[in-house]
Formats: sequence, C-alpha cells, structure tokens
Amino acid sequence: MEDKLLLETIERYLGGTMLAEEKAWFEQLRKNTPEIDQMVVEHRIFLHQIEEFGMVQKIKHTLHNTHKTLVEKADINEGGSVSTRGRVVQFYNKYKKVTAIAASIAGLTALVISGLVAYFSPAVNNDQIELLGKKIEQVTRTQQAQGARLNEVDSKIPKDATVTAGGTAFMIDGKGFLITNAHVVKGSGTIVVNRNGQEFNAKIINIDHERDLAILKIQDEDFKPLGNLPYGIKKSSVDLGEELYTLGYPREEIVYSMGYLSAQSGRDGDTSSCQISLSANPGNSGGPVFNKNGEIVGIISKKETKAEGVVYAIKSKGIFKMIDELKESDTSVQKIKLPSSSKLKGMGRTDQVKEVEDFVFQVKAYQN
Repeated sequence: MEDKLLLETIERYLGGTMLAEEKAWFEQLRKNTPEIDQMVVEHRIFLHQIEEFGMVQKIKHTLHNTHKTLVEKADINEGGSVSTRGRVVQFYNKYKKVTAIAASIAGLTALVISGLVAYFSPAVNNDQIELLGKKIEQVTRTQQAQGARLNEVDSKIPKDATVTAGGTAFMIDGKGFLITNAHVVKGSGTIVVNRNGQEFNAKIINIDHERDLAILKIQDEDFKPLGNLPYGIKKSSVDLGEELYTLGYPREEIVYSMGYLSAQSGRDGDTSSCQISLSANPGNSGGPVFNKNGEIVGIISKKETKAEGVVYAIKSKGIFKMIDELKESDTSVQKIKLPSSSKLKGMGRTDQVKEVEDFVFQVKAYQN
C-alpha cells in the first residue's frame, strides 16, 4: 500500500467514515502489522495535538482582544507605567477569575496531551525482544529496490495484494512440506521463493502460536518434489560452545551466518529454546540452525535489541513434538516423514551450504 493511500485510509478510519467490512479488515491489518498500528497511534496523537493547538490559539486570540479592550478603557497603562499600585491590584481583583481559568485550561491541555500519549501509544517492550520476521516497510522497500526485476518476472502474489510479512522456511519433507515461525505467515496468502527466485504458492497446514511454529505445504503445479533431504533433524540438545550456522533471507538472496551455542535455554530460562551468538536480522525468522555435521538443531526466532549477537532459536525437538501431536488429528500431516540422518557429516562447510541451500526458502505473506 502506497504511503499516500495508507495515510488516506488511516484518516478515514480515524474519522469513522469506513464501512463496517473495511473497518474490520483494517483493524485486523493493525493487529497483524505493528508498524501500521504505530502509524495510526501517531496520526491520532497528531490530530489531537492540532486540535489542542487550535484551542490554545483561540485562547490567545481572546486574551489579546481582552487586553485591547482594557487598554481602550484605560483600565491598564499600555505605556508600561506602574505609577499606581492600586490600579494593578484593582486589575487583578477584577480579572483573577479569568486568569485562574486560563491557567487551568493551560494545565489541563498539558495533562490531556501527556495522557493521550500514554493511552494511545503501544506498551513498551520491557524485554527488548525483536521478532525476526520482515517488517512491512522493509518488504516494501525491497520490492521498490527490485522493481525492475519484478517487472520482468510474473509474480504469483496477486497484483492488488499487500505484502504483510516475510521470513525464511526450510524443508522438513521433500514432498513440499516446510516449517517456519508462526509470526512470519501473517496474511491471507503465502508464497515461498527458492534461491533461484522461483515462486511457489504455499498453504498453511497448521499454526502453533504457543511454540511459534507453522507448517506450510507447497501446492503449485510448477513445483517438483525434491526427494530425500541431505540433512537430518536432531532430537537431542547441543553442547555449550558448539559451532553453529544458519541460512536465511534478511535480503532477497540467501545469507549465511556462523556462531555458537551460548546458553542451553532461551529468554527467562525457556527450555524449549536456546541462546545462540551470531548475527541475525529481520527476515532470518524461520531459518534453520545447523551444527557442524549438517544436522538441524533449531529454528531462528528472535533476538535481543540491546545486545549485539544475542539470538534465540526454538529447539528442533519442538518440530517432532508438533508433528506427533498433529498426526493424531490431521491426516495430511501423517504423510510427513522427518529426516533423521544427515548426509553432510564430514563435509567442509562450503560443500554443506551448497547441498542445503536448495531446501531453504524465502517466505512472503500477503493480504488481499
């Protein structure tokens, strides 16, 4: 959505001129897109500040006219002379009520503005945690930067759709099943893109918001099953200090990053995740974390905003738990066969990356 159109939409929303269906859609968009919600909050505060500014200007105008009238009636000395103390006292006694009211209005205005900021602004994230899904502004800027390329390629994202989120996913079964973070797939539709830029339509099979995991299935006639996966998914934990690496899409091309396990648990002692020391940016969410043997040991999820290189990943055993639970109720998930062994053990890092990068996809969620 273009900035001008977005501002017009926000104006209509705040002005109460939207139809019920459109209002419901926009409120859902606000809920799913923190950046748009922040724009609505800031615009609402701005409008209130304009309104309060108009009130202040009106008070100033009234006081100016009152002053002018008093000068004309000789109730005050415009020349600045204060020869008569009684005149000042008389003036104060005569207009002290007006002065008190004006002071009260000024104080009330300050309280109202500060209250509006406190009420309408979103709550501060005291944990200082950032989910690593791509934000809408970043996706939009990337689309603009890749404008020439997009014009050459017929995208499978509908022309009237808005990209709402993005990140990374990886194969858990060569038949087209992928896994990513739940916060990556916000929208009405999803496509996944391989490292060659080829797009495929994907369906959300299941979302587990508590675990922050989502299973996707490529459903596209252009997709050909990839067969056996070269890597395995590890159930057991990783040793502290063990070297790890990840592949993801913080850019339009796949990006490699290396680090090590720095803590066995995640934020606030969360045992379902672990802490990794490596570089990660918005777009890395959903990316696989590999050990030196080419086994997946985790899924990148979020990072600390005030500590460089402190990243949290969901442990890979969470994938097994999620699949096992779903197989009891979802027949489509019963087809998934998670890879247990890695063919990459003993390979150099460069060769490992070449083997796995075809199984790591960029995710783009959209709303239409």
